[in-house]
Amino acid sequence: MIWDKVAPLYDAFETLSNNSVYNGTGKVVAEEISSEDSVLECACGTGAISKYIAPKCGQLIVTDRSDNMLRETYAKCKKYANVKYGIADIMHLRFRDERFDKVVAGNVIHLLDDPYGALAELLRVCRKGGKVIIPTYINDSNNSLRSAQKLLEMIGFEFKSEFDIDTYKGFFRGAGLTEVEYRIVEGNCPCAVAIITKK
Repeated sequence: MIWDKVAPLYDAFETLSNNSVYNGTGKVVAEEISSEDSVLECACGTGAISKYIAPKCGQLIVTDRSDNMLRETYAKCKKYANVKYGIADIMHLRFRDERFDKVVAGNVIHLLDDPYGALAELLRVCRKGGKVIIPTYINDSNNSLRSAQKLLEMIGFEFKSEFDIDTYKGFFRGAGLTEVEYRIVEGNCPCAVAIITKK
């Protein structure tokens, strides 16, 4: 699996190429988390967002498909007793309906064959009144995402979708979600954080 191979180098790549966004996204997500929240994070990667959520919530379950990515997350979050770790497939989450107050999935939607199926799963395990938070890198007028995408594809990554802010909003409208808040984390390759309050 490509993610197992790149896990030890992923933070260095992101820090060198897009540091303000890589760290800023976690801070923006953490602003949506409260001390009593039970949080699920899917596709946690190396824990760039997890490390900001963990000190703010009641419980955090971090999941990924890659063992090596989870090891990187564990290294960042092991000091927090409220964090649990597990292998999970975002398309088939083994949690009951409405289990979590907040559900987070960062920078994964554009890598999936069936992003709407993943979105349905994220919404399923979020309680009514809770929030699903989905940060995703977007293209801007500088085409910075396209440049990074080409480099990553050379080493084995496969992008299924590419978004700018308008097409990202269109993605959620396509799922019938019209009341979505968006926050942009500016930087070399911006990130749009979609915040969905489940009705």
